[in-house]
Amino acid sequence: MKLLAVNGSPNRDGNTAFLLTKALEAAQNEGVETELIHVRDALKELKEPFCVQCSSPCSKVCYKGTLLEEHYQLLAEADGVILGSPVYFGTVTAQLKAFWDMTRALRSEKSLFNTIGATITVGASRYGGQETTVSALHDMMMIQGMMIVGDGSEDTDMGHQGACSQHDAKEDLEGQKRAQILGKRIASLIK
Repeated sequence: MKLLAVNGSPNRDGNTAFLLTKALEAAQNEGVETELIHVRDALKELKEPFCVQCSSPCSKVCYKGTLLEEHYQLLAEADGVILGSPVYFGTVTAQLKAFWDMTRALRSEKSLFNTIGATITVGASRYGGQETTVSALHDMMMIQGMMIVGDGSEDTDMGHQGACSQHDAKEDLEGQKRAQILGKRIASLIK
């Protein structure tokens, strides 16, 4: 049972990573193995950090032997995935979009098909574009055939579509609570 959190922020230690860590800690408390990856690290070593659809089907030539390939292997092996992104102009970061665009081979191989997915977003304010960012994250996961977690009831209320917070997440106790509920909920589904 493995839960992988994907930090789509350009900041390794920012608000998104903080909330993803809160969710992973809650999942660990439920007995699930967890890991956090940072897309910025994987994209740094690529000559071209964006998908240019050089082949169809994807030959993986652009990331063969890189950290990105290792991250995609972790994605393929995960029982659950939490995608996290700060809000950038009402949607996901360019880093996360670039990372996800290059998962074409995973889609062809159905590596993420029926994998449980959930989302965490952080905006500059309480109403800072979190829901549109969650929607973009859901679209990305649905195209892979993933199963998306919603809240469902009061005791599992992580937020209707995902856990959302505002800057500074370390001060947003409600956002932290929702991230922890999300981690616990996805862990129960994985088990």
